[in-house]
Amino acid sequence: MEALAVRLSGLDPYVDGAIRIIGFYDTLMRRRVDLAALARASAGLAECTAGIGLHGTGRVIRHAPDGRPAPAGPTASGPTASGPPPTASSTTPITLDEEEIGTVWLERPGPPSPLDDVLLDRLAIAAAGVVERHGPARTTMADPALVELVISSDTDEAARARALRLLGFAADVPVHVVAVRTRLPLDRLGGLICPARPVKAAPLADVGVVLATALDPARFPADVRAGIGAAGSPDRSWRQARTALRFTTPREPVVHYRDLGALALLAEVPQDTARENADVAAVARLAADPEDLETLDTYCATGSLRRAAGLLHLHHSSIARRLEQISKTLGIDVTDPTGLTRARLALTAWRLLGD
Repeated sequence: MEALAVRLSGLDPYVDGAIRIIGFYDTLMRRRVDLAALARASAGLAECTAGIGLHGTGRVIRHAPDGRPAPAGPTASGPTASGPPPTASSTTPITLDEEEIGTVWLERPGPPSPLDDVLLDRLAIAAAGVVERHGPARTTMADPALVELVISSDTDEAARARALRLLGFAADVPVHVVAVRTRLPLDRLGGLICPARPVKAAPLADVGVVLATALDPARFPADVRAGIGAAGSPDRSWRQARTALRFTTPREPVVHYRDLGALALLAEVPQDTARENADVAAVARLAADPEDLETLDTYCATGSLRRAAGLLHLHHSSIARRLEQISKTLGIDVTDPTGLTRARLALTAWRLLGD
């Protein structure tokens, strides 16, 4: 093999350089260096600043060609937790188990070198190997069968604990279960809402499932619907998460089960019973007019004529006239406290019918 490499290198200077780069990183991988050493060695080889960024942890490592760490703070041109800085001249994703877990890059002042792609490809492979050595919990995507074993009510506790260990969760740490509907890849979503590990995700039936020991609801992107279960028994948290997901709306796309309170009882009402209720049937008729439905929804959410007018960008007298007509359609005076409560409950029950 070495003899073949020597013969090839004699035919083309590019091939010679590529073979030397491959050998360089093979040596680093045999020595089991860490990410900092990889970035430092890469910067020296490339003779420019080199960086490694991990999506899940937000960790960013940058080294200058002289071997010193380059600043990675929040500057105008600095790197972020989600990728390289704007000054990067070449980038390559780090892939582990078919999941993009990070990025490597070079910050060459001039045009990229012909061998930069080879260097970054080998750096990405080496970085993935370093991450993999720290265990399976470093990746977000999980085996759906293993996740289903964790959240199923039919799983015995010993099997559940064993599945949690395989997913990288400590036995004594409560786990939140999140049910999501999103077009965003689940590994990216997991990294956003739970930048500190561990977090696991898998598609299951019609929803995505995310398991996390801690998460930040404020970090959900605007176009994601999510129901969050309480930390504790994963099977109970999963039921709560599915229920909370049913209560999400465009106005409130992320719902925590604990915030539903008594409203969660509406999810237990049989659909036929809810459909036959006079108030719910009246809301269903009102829904044929999107303008009236939006007005009722906004007023129910705010409980204030003037605040509803502000959100809908209308004069409060226009909202008053609409509410008067809506009250006639529903047979409920929605401006009365009792009527407003009935309208809120009926609107929520009608939405649950369409889930």
